[in-house]
Amino acid sequence: MPLIMKDLRTSIARSTPLKVGAGFLLGATIVGGVATAVAPTSPALRACVDNKTSAMYYSADGTCSKTRTLVTLGADGMSVKTVALAATPSVVSIDVTTATGGDTGAGSIIRTSATSSYILTNNHVIDAAVGGAGTISVEFNSGDTIAATIVGRDTIYDLAVLKVQKGNLPVIAFGDSSKLSIGDPVVAIGSPLGLASTVTSGIVSALNRPVTTGNVGAESYIDAIQTDAAINPGNSGGALLDSQGRIVGVNSAIASLSTGSTSGSIGLGFSIPINEAKRVANEIIDTGASTRPVLGVFFDGTYDGGGAKISSVSTGGAAATAGIPAGSVVRSIDGIRIADNISCVVRIRSYAPGSTISITVDLPSGSSKTFKVILGSAPSQ
Repeated sequence: MPLIMKDLRTSIARSTPLKVGAGFLLGATIVGGVATAVAPTSPALRACVDNKTSAMYYSADGTCSKTRTLVTLGADGMSVKTVALAATPSVVSIDVTTATGGDTGAGSIIRTSATSSYILTNNHVIDAAVGGAGTISVEFNSGDTIAATIVGRDTIYDLAVLKVQKGNLPVIAFGDSSKLSIGDPVVAIGSPLGLASTVTSGIVSALNRPVTTGNVGAESYIDAIQTDAAINPGNSGGALLDSQGRIVGVNSAIASLSTGSTSGSIGLGFSIPINEAKRVANEIIDTGASTRPVLGVFFDGTYDGGGAKISSVSTGGAAATAGIPAGSVVRSIDGIRIADNISCVVRIRSYAPGSTISITVDLPSGSSKTFKVILGSAPSQ
């Protein structure tokens, strides 16, 4: 039975008083294989949790004031309770209201000042409000609600940044998604079906899983972290956390066996790696726009022989500069197997512009060669 990919927003009919609705179908595809990364065991991290606000603060010497409680993260396995305590104050619920309905999702506070704060979420959570078509409100763990505005968004990466006029908020701690390994424990926090601050746990099921979501011609590409932590419609934009309570992914999509509106988690959830999401979010905050890496090739959409066949190479582009000829078939990128055109696009877009990567191709002559390529840069969408 084929898998159907769904994003994780919850669509709301405004005549219904409850924040419960159908998941939004977004035809999508999972392709390619799995690659792993081996990481050393992380040392225990000590922190102080404010007894009133539940905000967490790093403790360099392992001591806390009388108003805060000492907790240890990542010492022996994972305490879901401790991870949830650490991150829940930094994860918010997002509600979008339009004339015909709206959507709900989640987001993470990633930057704050004395007067304002920035929240990272999925583009598909807030796209209905773009151009004044709707309003956006954010609900904090305390129950307080405030209006939010869109700072910028990137449809290619399915990411968006919101801003609220409320400062000194607890910022979520950033992890390193490149250090994840299959089998690592993870915790998902979000607002499935509008149920704010819902916590579930699981493991990393796969890495570098190429996933596309969106309509034809407007696809988003994810070099995804796959997890079996239960995530459902409404989890979009929420945090995937490691054993130390640090965000390592942005929960974005689930696979389903059903095309109906009642489908939920079957243990196949997908998150945007935080290293990728953090770069895009910082660019949006700092410059108002984001960029994407460019290889400078066009692929042969009719080729089905395995790998990604290059039909033409852009003059002066990254591939041309490296010497990759048209007619070559991309077999791997930095050692990760390329199954087809989509997995090649997804893998390329997992890098930052200017990155140097190794691309192994089958040349038109039939021989194999590995090229060092410095990726170009272009404005994202």
